[in-house]
Amino acid sequence: MLYAEKHYTVRAHIIKAIAHPVRLFFVEKLAHQEYCVRELTEMVGFDISTVSKHLRVLKHAGIVVDDKRGNQVFYQLRTPCILNFLGCIEGVINSETSTTTCAC
Repeated sequence: MLYAEKHYTVRAHIIKAIAHPVRLFFVEKLAHQEYCVRELTEMVGFDISTVSKHLRVLKHAGIVVDDKRGNQVFYQLRTPCILNFLGCIEGVINSETSTTTCAC
């Protein structure tokens, strides 16, 4: 079988999880250190429920993990390799304005 729909569906689910500007921002921030929901809320200026929804999407896709400590929930990046994918995207963006090809 050349086309394994389930395999590509799972991939699409993960790509969709990061396909939002706020979630991309969270992935990049969490690549450097863990943050609690309150800290992430302050960074983007959204309400806690909206930030929690975005983090839940990332968690269900397996991109981040959470750790509840008392009243706070801390998130960290579970898959730092996702940054390679984002770096490749940057290469595509940069190649649009230059004649060099992406070296992903």
